Amino acid sequence: MEITSTLFTAKAIYVGIIFAITLGVAAYSTYFERIIAAFMQDRVGPDRAGPFGILQPLADAVKMFMKEDFIPAHSNKWLFIAGPCLSMLTALMTSAVVPFGDQLDLGGGIILDLQGIDVNIGILWVFGIVSLGVYGVLIGGWASNNKYSLIGAIRAASQNISYELAMGLSIIAILMLSGSLSTKSIVETQQNGHWNIFYQPLGFVIFIVCAFAECNRTPFDLPECETELIGGYHTEYSSMKLGFYLFAEYINMFISGAVMATLYFGGYDYPGHDFVASFASEKFGVTVGSNIATLVGVGALIGKALFFVFVFMWVRWTLPRFRYDQLMGLGWTGLIPLAMFNVVLTGASMLFTVNDGGSNWLTVGASWAGVIIMLVVTFAYSEMKYKKKKLATA
Repeated sequence: MEITSTLFTAKAIYVGIIFAITLGVAAYSTYFERIIAAFMQDRVGPDRAGPFGILQPLADAVKMFMKEDFIPAHSNKWLFIAGPCLSMLTALMTSAVVPFGDQLDLGGGIILDLQGIDVNIGILWVFGIVSLGVYGVLIGGWASNNKYSLIGAIRAASQNISYELAMGLSIIAILMLSGSLSTKSIVETQQNGHWNIFYQPLGFVIFIVCAFAECNRTPFDLPECETELIGGYHTEYSSMKLGFYLFAEYINMFISGAVMATLYFGGYDYPGHDFVASFASEKFGVTVGSNIATLVGVGALIGKALFFVFVFMWVRWTLPRFRYDQLMGLGWTGLIPLAMFNVVLTGASMLFTVNDGGSNWLTVGASWAGVIIMLVVTFAYSEMKYKKKKLATA
């Protein structure tokens, strides 16, 4: 009974730490996005609130809390409040199945898994919660009783649903290689450098493009682009209700980065894991050494996730926004066929692999060869269409 109570307390502390890290990263992502934007555009970023502007997120939080909390007279009050709450809740719940580390030995026979919940359908949990996030946007836009908000909500719902299909198809190949829906098992199959990015380059490209669309990030920020829809689905929102929508976007960026690190970049695996474990074991003892290696792995996964957050910001200030017809065309006629091609390519490479269920360098070679052939065929087809169009207009 005492061990169970101690384990429950340790698990609660772990969940609280992950919750705090997620909120902290989301808060300071706003600061670093402005710093990166200023650097790329050769201008001065936030530099007033604290040294180097480091207190700017706190100033923004105070501003959000102090603004008037306005609710439109003809809106549906309770749904208007529930919309941003649902977006925030789903953003935070996604991280429950992300394994941030292996195991910590707390002594006394207590082993703590550094994962919120280890279910055998972890990937389905991620997609289920992400799908619920659409309702937060749709409810907020509809409850506002504003036609611009409703148009933005409809755009967001159709965009998210469209790109969820391609995202789901892209990870089927991962499930074929790992043979499990558990995120923990997927990470364990990638240990010692056998990262899925080597076996699934095309799947990763499809997944990260869909992640941009799911997070409503440029160049897929059509649901809230000010130049076309005033403010999108959150036009009527103010104060912390607006803050919840904006905060949920940055949380989704961090969690998307953690999921991509889990699926394609080995999760908490890192080069030199065995060396760190053995060296620390020699210095501090076997149990402490393995714990140190585990904590370094936690830092490795968070570092990978933060790198993807930087990529999200980098792309925002690099690429222009798509038109809506281009966005939907890319999702339905581009990414979904590519994801299906990737599934067939993975199945074919596993069929001709003689050992380890496809997890060897023959699979790597077949995967990259298939991607190269696909690129060549796509380029040749594009050139043919361009020349045909040029002749028709000559």
